[in-house]
Amino acid sequence: MTIPKKMKAAILVEQCKPLVIDQIELPSALDIGQVLVKIHYSGICGSQLGEIDGAKGPDAYLPHLLGHEASGTVIAIGPGVKYVKPDDLVVLHWRKGLGIEGAPPIYQWNGKKLNAGWIATFNEYAIVSENRVTAIPEDSDLEVAALFGCAVTTGFGVVENNAQMRIGESVVVFGAGGVGLNIVQAASLVSAYPIIAVDLYEGRLVLAKEMGATHLINANKVDAEEAIQEITQKQGLDCFIDNTGNPKMIELGYRITKPQGRVVLVGVPRKENNTTIYSLPLHFGKRISGSHGGEAVPNTDIPRYMNLYRSGGMKLKEIISHIYSLDKINEAIDDMKSGELSGRALVRLNL
Repeated sequence: MTIPKKMKAAILVEQCKPLVIDQIELPSALDIGQVLVKIHYSGICGSQLGEIDGAKGPDAYLPHLLGHEASGTVIAIGPGVKYVKPDDLVVLHWRKGLGIEGAPPIYQWNGKKLNAGWIATFNEYAIVSENRVTAIPEDSDLEVAALFGCAVTTGFGVVENNAQMRIGESVVVFGAGGVGLNIVQAASLVSAYPIIAVDLYEGRLVLAKEMGATHLINANKVDAEEAIQEITQKQGLDCFIDNTGNPKMIELGYRITKPQGRVVLVGVPRKENNTTIYSLPLHFGKRISGSHGGEAVPNTDIPRYMNLYRSGGMKLKEIISHIYSLDKINEAIDDMKSGELSGRALVRLNL
């Protein structure tokens, strides 16, 4: 198949503004290591909300495309690509997997270059690097498959690789969005106890219970620290996982973990927001670390997590709260910010 000349895409033109939905032009040929994928479903991750809102400061690459988890079908491959082939069903992910890291594609919008990086999924088609796609079984659920690009691999990777949780250890998961729900689910699968989910929205807590949380705290209604201390009988936590990026929550987690406890930071604070801690406990076994996508390795982790899902050992369909068309993507973003959505929002592109 030849590369389509144009496609519809959601473009970040200005921070803190709605995305612009418009037609953009694709390059006429694939470069070394590039893969052309027809996107079926794309997830919307909290990190995209951060990009739109400028959480990391001014964006030097505007205008650009967004999105880093999706399901799709390979349409064509560029020179040197050997790990996927045309007609393969694939998961698109931002963590590096097998294959070449090709040059980012050069799209055009209104006669000017449009940035995209090595992966973008808020668009009907995507030219991505080979190492950002992993082939999956052809009978995979297209909706669920999109979640393996980030929500699943990050959530499970946080528990396996960052927190390194053991049977019977206690954990607080602060923030029960798409990634947080999978952290709860992974903690349940390793038999952690108690698994305390904290959020501001009741709907997310209901989902967290379905995913395996043993205790729920609505931080809008009660003091989270007091509630956690009551549940743990002031014995301290083995692990505190923060998905909010809120410095006060990070400091809370550091304060209430055991002397050899772990604090894992998944959410990223805004650039100007600093966290203050007393560092002495770090010399005696306490740990605080940042997670980079759960340190997932897509080409090995996606197949094994998918096997678990296909065996019935993992719940994912329940996490998908609503599916939007690309034209409604700004509505989806608003629903995520307001707490209207309890789980993951998906964008439907091509079926």
